[in-house]
This record gives sequence, structure tokens and C-alpha cells, in this order.
Amino acid sequence: KVWDAVDTGCCLKTYSCHSSAVRAAQWSSCGRKILSGGFDSMLHLTDVETGKQIFSSKNEFRISALKFHPTESNIFICGGFSSEVKAWDIRTSKVLRVYKAAVQQTLDILFLPDGREFLTSTDAVSRDSADRTIIAWDFQSAAKISNQIFHERYTCPSLTLHPRESVFVAQTNGNYMALFSAQRPYRINKKKRYEGHKVEGFAVGCEFSPDGTLLVTGSSDGKVFFYNYHTARIIRTLSAHKEACLSAIFHPVLPSLLATCNWAGEIKIWQ
Repeated sequence: KVWDAVDTGCCLKTYSCHSSAVRAAQWSSCGRKILSGGFDSMLHLTDVETGKQIFSSKNEFRISALKFHPTESNIFICGGFSSEVKAWDIRTSKVLRVYKAAVQQTLDILFLPDGREFLTSTDAVSRDSADRTIIAWDFQSAAKISNQIFHERYTCPSLTLHPRESVFVAQTNGNYMALFSAQRPYRINKKKRYEGHKVEGFAVGCEFSPDGTLLVTGSSDGKVFFYNYHTARIIRTLSAHKEACLSAIFHPVLPSLLATCNWAGEIKIWQ
């Protein structure tokens, strides 16, 4: 569904191209297309104006994460219920590269600024170690750069990149967000930990404000938490939903607008 977030708050169009739950959707860089994937293992690129599928392809596994390449608009990466992550080219409708890791599921994908490297968060957490929880990949060669980034025994359902500084944040099932360097060897910042919200097994998303001063996250108790990025202190909370709040995202052009959604399928726009 596409919504008018600024004026009416109404649903403008509904596209019914999937036969099962849609797990991931992302705007193209031009803002005229939506890439979507889900539990029917299908990938669709839909023209927002006409509703026609520009690109459709069957994937080999159920999809849970999608990301466009930051500089090459015809390339995207998908991951899901598989040990593999795939890079696709829309122009040829073919897989460019396959990235293989000894995991069962990819939870999120994050490109680093220049697009040469990207990160995947996975469900691979063992009793004694947490190697492969976050994996860094070389995009061109499909080589694994590092799988020893996060050593605590928690999965990380979402990753987000700071808009101005070379750092990224990982949401963890330890009910806190961890801060890492976005440059090799991707060290964790042990002095900053953003805690106070609850994750409790939900795929709770997090995001920086466009100017990078705030870090916002949902919470399994339905609240939205705003953290000061520099001090890691909670600035304020919103009692946004009755069900678990899974995502809170700033508008890219109007930074005073925030969209939130919850486990029950409710979307709200906040000023």
C-alpha cells in the first residue's frame, strides 16, 4: 500500500502482486518504483504510477530482507530463509553473485557508504560464541571480510547507518542498540549503549534522524524511544501503539514527520 503521509493520511493505492505475506519493501532511488519480496519467494519491482510489474522473478527461498545498491540503481541484494544472500540485476533478471554463509536465516542487510562492502545480520548464535551474528562482505568478490564483529550472544534483527559519520547501529535482542565503526575492523563502541526499550524477539527497527543527532527505535511494549546519539540518553518516549511497535522512520525530506507501525498492521504518522 502507498499512503499520503503529509496531507490526508489516506491510502492512495494498493498493489496485489504477492500471494503470501510481504516481508520486505523498498523504494527505488528515483521514488517511482517499489521493490518487494515475501513468503511466496517472489521478487517484484512495481511501477507506482501504473501498478505494472517492471521486474518479476521467482527466488529459491522466502525473502525477509531487501536492499538496493547505494550507487548502482539496477542492482539489489536479497536475503531470507537460506544460508545464501543473492545480488540481482534488474536489467537481466538474473542473479549476479551469491554470498554463502553457514547460517539459517538473514535478518537484515546494510550497505556501507560507497557500496563496496555490506553487512548482514543472521540468526547464527551458538551457546558459546556469537560468530557470524554480523558478517561483513566484499560486494564485488563475494568474499567474507569478517564474521567476528559482534561477540555477545544476541541476534540483531536490524541494522542502520549514520547519515554523516562512519558508524552503524545494530538492534539486539538484549534490549539495547550497539554502536560500531563502519570501517574495518568494525569495532564495537563499548562506551555507548542505547538501552531502555524492549525487543523481546520482535524484528524491531531503528533509524537515525536525517541530521544524525537522534536515534529512534520502536519497542515491544508499543512505545517509540528517541535517543541522543552523542550521549546515548533517552530524550523522550511516545506511547505510539497498543501492540509491539516494529518500526519508526523519519521522513527523508520533512524531518519533523515520523511514521510508525505495529504488530497489528497499524500505521501512524506523527508530527
